[in-house]
Amino acid sequence: MKLSPGKLAGLKRVSNERGVIAAAAMDQRGSLQKSLAKEKGSEVSDAMMEEFKSLVTEVLTQHASAILLDPEWGLPASKRRAKNSGLLLAYEKTGYDKTGPGRLGDLLNHWSVQRLKAAGADCIKILLYYTPFDPKPVNDQKHAWVERLGDECRANDIPFFLEFVGYQEGADEKGMDYAKLKPQIVTESMKEFSKENYGVDVLKVEIPVNLKFVEGAKACTGQSAYNRKEAMDLFRKAAAVTKKPFIYLSAGVSNAEFTEALELAAESGVKFNGVLCGRATWKDGIPIYAKQGGEAFRKWLLDEGVKNINNVNDRLKAATSWHSIYDAEAALVGA
Repeated sequence: MKLSPGKLAGLKRVSNERGVIAAAAMDQRGSLQKSLAKEKGSEVSDAMMEEFKSLVTEVLTQHASAILLDPEWGLPASKRRAKNSGLLLAYEKTGYDKTGPGRLGDLLNHWSVQRLKAAGADCIKILLYYTPFDPKPVNDQKHAWVERLGDECRANDIPFFLEFVGYQEGADEKGMDYAKLKPQIVTESMKEFSKENYGVDVLKVEIPVNLKFVEGAKACTGQSAYNRKEAMDLFRKAAAVTKKPFIYLSAGVSNAEFTEALELAAESGVKFNGVLCGRATWKDGIPIYAKQGGEAFRKWLLDEGVKNINNVNDRLKAATSWHSIYDAEAALVGA
């Protein structure tokens, strides 16, 4: 597969020298506001959201190949990233439509891919809630939505990262029943959005198992849905359905759990191409910022935040470059 010049340049800007995407994520909005407000015991201002994102960006991009931000509160932060760190911007609104079925997303009203690119984006990221078990009319609507986004990114010659988060209506997504369904949901989603009609350049995917239910895992809480060998087979099965680059998201788990999952991916021999890791690096600093302010949070980030991101980076030694997937070596030599 070959990439257009703009897409190739954008992907290169968000990757490290090995062609691995070692990116931090700080595009949380609604969930971050709620968490900060809960810890602070009062409303969270726009200035606080901007400061929190700016501090995370300033400290963690010294150790990341890129950062994912939102254009609502993240643009001041984007100016404070390390000079070698690329920028992904989110294009979707936070949350989803709760008035009907399917957890349908929506785009930010005052933004377009063209505007995000003009604001400095090297790549565009979209989040989609998706399960293959939804009714066909719901998924048809989602498929058409992603096709439109793919076309918009093609027209603006910028890489398109699609993040999909699985769910099952009526299920506890942290429970045992969902843990058994999760591998199929992740695998089928990867298979579907690898099709060329969507124009997705990089898949941002969940770990295909819930580590809390992997027998023998440090994160295991007792009950198990799969043993270690089965879990490794499920990693390989998911990876086998796509020829596109894919990176893992941390999905709000702890740093210890996410790094253990990356170790399991490596042990499985899966050729993943990096991470876009958010809360596993900075979420434990939320109470520090809410109760003690920006300077205390900066100190925490410089200590614990940097340790967390370096824990993830250590596991990325097992990640594989996307260059060979997109036949990029020759193009990059000439770049």
